[in-house]
Amino acid sequence: MSLYLLDVHTAEAVRRMAAKPNLWLTPFHETEIAHSISQSVFRGRVTQKQANLASRSFARDCEGGLWRRIEFPPAAFRTSVALAGRFGARIGSRTLDSLHVACALELKAERFWTFDEGQAKVAKTAGLKTT
Repeated sequence: MSLYLLDVHTAEAVRRMAAKPNLWLTPFHETEIAHSISQSVFRGRVTQKQANLASRSFARDCEGGLWRRIEFPPAAFRTSVALAGRFGARIGSRTLDSLHVACALELKAERFWTFDEGQAKVAKTAGLKTT
């Protein structure tokens, strides 16, 4: 999200993207981005015009191949349930956080990128390298 709407993480997101990483985009992630943009308008962080520009920029990046579209891994829900059973009571993981991590695990991600502390906590606890 920080690539499309300015926030405290934008500079770091741009720095990470300079390495031209291979980034996956499942329908779940695409949905999360759409909701994040809408929430930014709802919370008064950006105008509707800025949100529209962000959405168009994201769509151009998708069409341009920055994001590699892949299917949502079918086993991610089972893995998310397993993560809740293993770590939920200890670290207080939220459903969407564990689902993001479950996707990464099922897709055999080399690294988990997030600025969300809850997601990072689940990812680290599950053994993923985080950035």
